[in-house]
Amino acid sequence: MAIEFNHTVVAARDKDRSAAFLAEVLGLPEPSAFGPFAVVETSNGVSLDFFATDGPVLSQHYAFLISEAEFDAVWDRLRARDITYYADPGHKEAGTINRNDGGRGMYFADPDGHNLEVITRPYGSGEVRS
Repeated sequence: MAIEFNHTVVAARDKDRSAAFLAEVLGLPEPSAFGPFAVVETSNGVSLDFFATDGPVLSQHYAFLISEAEFDAVWDRLRARDITYYADPGHKEAGTINRNDGGRGMYFADPDGHNLEVITRPYGSGEVRS
């Protein structure tokens, strides 16, 4: 059997709110419940399993490879919700996107401060420019 990434657990103060946010912004199906998790499944079968915690939530980074049309839809949803997006992972270039590898990319925070990224080209697949 080939080794494949299957799922990851994402800490959240409110698992349902955070899972719904991700699904809505990315245009994915509504989260499902599985035991103590609110599960968001991506198109390639990998899931992000949101788990409620009362403790501090350490910011993690989650990146999603999407099509150009999906990028436009995500960008529209972020702007409709007045969510700030950035061209860089350090969140210093607000209101701009990057054009790395000949595609488009941007970063934004989820309700718990996780650093989410959408890109239309995998890193290293083309020229790097801002």
